[in-house]
Amino acid sequence: MGAMTFTIIFLIAFLSSFGLRHWLAQRQMRFVALHRDRVPADFVEKITLAEHQKAADYTIAKLKLGILENGVSAIVLIAFTLLGGLQILNISLVQLFGEGIAQQIILLGSIAIISGLIDLPFSWYKQFNLEERFGFNRMSKKLFFIDMLKGFAIVAAIGIPLLWVILSLMARAGDLWWLWAWIVLTVFSLLMQWIFPSFIAPLFNQFQPLADGPLKTQIEGLLARCDFASQGLFVMDGSKRSAHGNAFFAGMGKAKRIVFFDTLIEKLNPGEVEAVLAHELGHYKCKHIRKRLLVSTAMSFCMLALLGWISAQVWFYTDLGVMPNLNGYNGGLALALFMLVSPVFGFFFTPLASISSRKHEYEADGFAASKSSAQDLISALVKLYQDNASTLTPDPIYTAFYSSHPPAPLRIANLQRQS
Repeated sequence: MGAMTFTIIFLIAFLSSFGLRHWLAQRQMRFVALHRDRVPADFVEKITLAEHQKAADYTIAKLKLGILENGVSAIVLIAFTLLGGLQILNISLVQLFGEGIAQQIILLGSIAIISGLIDLPFSWYKQFNLEERFGFNRMSKKLFFIDMLKGFAIVAAIGIPLLWVILSLMARAGDLWWLWAWIVLTVFSLLMQWIFPSFIAPLFNQFQPLADGPLKTQIEGLLARCDFASQGLFVMDGSKRSAHGNAFFAGMGKAKRIVFFDTLIEKLNPGEVEAVLAHELGHYKCKHIRKRLLVSTAMSFCMLALLGWISAQVWFYTDLGVMPNLNGYNGGLALALFMLVSPVFGFFFTPLASISSRKHEYEADGFAASKSSAQDLISALVKLYQDNASTLTPDPIYTAFYSSHPPAPLRIANLQRQS
């Protein structure tokens, strides 16, 4: 590429993605505010005006915080790249530690720490102001810092050896280093599917086996009807952090666990819990989990192939404000720049992921309606929309771009057709 060509391409993508994010957020805020004073007709009997207005206010408050975060992250990105922040950091660390893989790991670690420190006030405000204001926060300030330190320790314990392997491959495995790196990352992500539920999740939450009783009997009946073997039914103490409720699968193969938040079991009756689980089983039975895994594996292959090519191009560094070592090793620099810049371009593919995810949600709802009760799933969803203060009136364009789940009215209308 000619001098500064990539700078111009990057700036166009950066300004477009920043502008589009801002425009979509403003649209959503206006749309939600416009429909704040009237509950949609389908929900009049189920949701009060006060609950509907709380959901609107909560949605708008989160969007306002998101706009501020978007602005700060845009400034940080430009500071790291075109304003020379990464260059200054890299030179300082070379002077301190010399060249080599250790210095590159410290470089990547430093970027992660700087980004984390910039993000900290937002996380704090979200938890102890925004979530608190709407009655969702159950987390103590002490637990907030314990979680943060545990998270940092786990990322360091897993991330540093993984980075060392990737950077060593970049240094020694020739032009096809990215292919070996992809194999390593694919094996690692499959291992994490097994390690996370068994070893990492219990460091943050307690998992108790679901107590004997009507709910357990009903769920075991559903699992038998769906021919689904799990390694156990567990209840997680989600309530120590938040009032939001959920249910999820953890693990793969023989290690599949089914986990319910205690908040979910508190709020829903056994029929509704069964219907929510039937929806989650739908994702498994319709092979959505396998499809997502294959797509993410294919995506990481393409991204690493691109990184393999682009990391050998001098313009990739110089056009983004960094001077590479022309005779030496730039593995960490290439990774740092790629991780900073690729989300700007990746953002434009968000609607594709959203469309696919919404299609999967409809399919999982259809499965739940066939194996459990569509009416129970509808009443569970209404309760979850109430309890999580999810807006029932999202902007259609915002939804089309971002939403992983169909809007409440469409989803419930679809279920009513199947009941």
